[in-house]
Amino acid sequence: MRMIAAVLVTLVSSVAFAALKPGSVAPDFTLQAAQAGKEFSFSLRQALMQGPVVLYFYPKSFTSVCTVEAHEFAEAMAQFAAMGASVIGVSSDKIATQREFSTKECRDRFPVGADPDFTVINAYDAAFKVPVAGAMFANRISYVIAPDGKILSVVEDSGATKHIQNALAVVKQWRDSQGK
Repeated sequence: MRMIAAVLVTLVSSVAFAALKPGSVAPDFTLQAAQAGKEFSFSLRQALMQGPVVLYFYPKSFTSVCTVEAHEFAEAMAQFAAMGASVIGVSSDKIATQREFSTKECRDRFPVGADPDFTVINAYDAAFKVPVAGAMFANRISYVIAPDGKILSVVEDSGATKHIQNALAVVKQWRDSQGK
């Protein structure tokens, strides 16, 4: 039993977060997403034309912290919208799961993207990887991306609340710096 625990500790401790850094250019992407149970194609480039984008990665739809995070983002959507920002959550769940999650937990207020092939998750260094097994799910990482495509902020935290609070503060700071 101790040997199994030692192996697990080694595997988990060897997993390092390697999120992109503020100032980096955000990788462009388009993926299947759902909002209010309806499927559509989400384009980061198109979303950035409207204002800043909060892109958050989460491990799995309908799990405890991921559900809390979706609820908190949903409750903050009026504040994000008032500052001209949009939000999208991304996990490795399939689009059928995201359709349901977008309605039940995101409360129809923002989209969630399906990335079962880890294309976007890997591009943003958000994959939780286990040696030998590879990518298992997305780490809980949030990015705030300015309309020019540059990353303004990165938060890596296993809890939900810090992501929402940071994103609101960064979007407000960006908006104020634009004289808006």
